[in-house]
Amino acid sequence: MTIQQLKYIIKIVECGSITEAARQLYISQPSLSAALKELESEFGIELFYRTAKGISLTAEGTEFLSYARQVIEQTQLLEQRYTNGKPAKRLCSVSTQHYAFAVNAFVNLISRIDTDEYEFTLRETRTYEIIEDVANFRSEVGILYFSQFNEKVLKKLLKEHHLAFVPLFEAAPHVFISSAHPLAKREAVTLDDLEDYPFLAFEQGTYNSFYFSEEILSTAPHKKTIHVSDRATLFNLLIGLNGYTICSGILNSNLNGDNIVSVPLQTDEWMRVGYICSDKFPLSPISLSYISELKTLILEEGFTILPEADR
Repeated sequence: MTIQQLKYIIKIVECGSITEAARQLYISQPSLSAALKELESEFGIELFYRTAKGISLTAEGTEFLSYARQVIEQTQLLEQRYTNGKPAKRLCSVSTQHYAFAVNAFVNLISRIDTDEYEFTLRETRTYEIIEDVANFRSEVGILYFSQFNEKVLKKLLKEHHLAFVPLFEAAPHVFISSAHPLAKREAVTLDDLEDYPFLAFEQGTYNSFYFSEEILSTAPHKKTIHVSDRATLFNLLIGLNGYTICSGILNSNLNGDNIVSVPLQTDEWMRVGYICSDKFPLSPISLSYISELKTLILEEGFTILPEADR
């Protein structure tokens, strides 16, 4: 086993692909595959499942990755101590549903980081991919929500992937609509009020089950539906087509401007927004700092952070 081999494993996990990892490492794919096989042979374990869709960590691979990262971190500390090297880059990777507050917390985190070098990744992506990212350590933290409808299914899926869900706050559903929308001045709206307007939803790709929908009440009938893949497009369509989407109600004007407003939706449903992480390994200090920024924003919006007893 060599330090370089451990770095190879970490890079493969980050990229989710041997081909992409080889490209970023500036080595050939056969050379990287050979190094991986050599390491697996030395320890008599299989680190990755290989499928037509790509690779994912095995249970042994997940445990091995944790130790590999610790070894690399300690190696970097040694190099800094005895060679006067520069501090290692600060690393942080987060996968999230399309929440403005998750982005805002990321901005605040970076603004407060006192370091010359860092490498952060923020993925606004699909629900199932968030779970895969965290399960395969491409991201340390994932942001998503539970509802009465999806909670049982998502809890089962998280358990299968050895992930824990930590709730942050509960919110009553709201709708995002244009500030010029005919319903923008209402104190609250119903689904019947919205019936003639386009419903905007984030498309979930291959895993398009209602349980993975980012919008609560996903099984409710809609006369007009538009699926989009990013938040900027959704907001443009909210304004251009008088559309609406269903969300938690947290809206940051610094990032999104004043063209979108949040209006309460009359329903008995609820959203419990939280983060997912490995249930085996503790979060890094930088990820804990990100979660702290999330909590600060949530409190500023008037929500209550769920107490430890509720977790």
